[in-house]
Amino acid sequence: MDLKLKDKVVLVTGGTGGIGTAIVKGFLSEGAKVAFSSTSQTKIDALLPTLEAADGQVAGFVADLNKEEDIKNFVENAKAHFGTIDIVVPNAGYEGKAHPVQDMTLELFEQTYMLNVFAVMLTLKYAAPTLIEKKSGSVVVVASAAAYEPTAGNSAYVSSKYAVAGLTKCVALELGPVGVHVNYVCPGPVDTPMMLRIEKDFFGDTMTHEEAMAMLAGTYAMDKRYAKPEEVANAVLYLASEVSSHTAGMGMHVDSKVSAAS
Repeated sequence: MDLKLKDKVVLVTGGTGGIGTAIVKGFLSEGAKVAFSSTSQTKIDALLPTLEAADGQVAGFVADLNKEEDIKNFVENAKAHFGTIDIVVPNAGYEGKAHPVQDMTLELFEQTYMLNVFAVMLTLKYAAPTLIEKKSGSVVVVASAAAYEPTAGNSAYVSSKYAVAGLTKCVALELGPVGVHVNYVCPGPVDTPMMLRIEKDFFGDTMTHEEAMAMLAGTYAMDKRYAKPEEVANAVLYLASEVSSHTAGMGMHVDSKVSAAS
């Protein structure tokens, strides 16, 4: 199936993370042009040689997504570099810290919401005018299965994913009438460094990685494993493409569990 992504200009935040890198590679393999953000030039320089991209097909930009000015500059510099924007993928996120509510602090909530909600809003704030002017394009937000499945002790992360799902649905209603389709993906646990940090946060040194995965994925309807980053990326590519142009405001599960159990 031709996803019709060739020469589309894609913005991806958090492009050097586990899921982000898979998303970048996925779009490049379809012939798209990709501008991605990262927290450091060192990470960008390490990733670029591994992408097997054509000359001029990909560019990395350093941006601290905790800062509105950095987000604005990323969007504007990416547009200046490639001449336009067709697809926006707010992917960067933060797992937060697991605490019961009586031990939670406002600072921890703010840190989690900044990346998981406010950075998404700001990315769309600065990218939307170009999509509106073009009267075409797509947005795919990387949310989480946590947007549908609460977890005790994880209120900051879970509530931020509920919030970003609601944000995305609102933006879908706003941009749909001008020809921009907006959706989000909801991965369950994904085999990335972030997942290892989550295991450590919840279980400490009481479980090995294999034991933690058996517990967290043991009830899945299909494979008893975490999702692969490439599986999440494939969902993003589908929702970003013209193939899914009649789909809006949908949260696509990539977890082999929650949809079947709901």
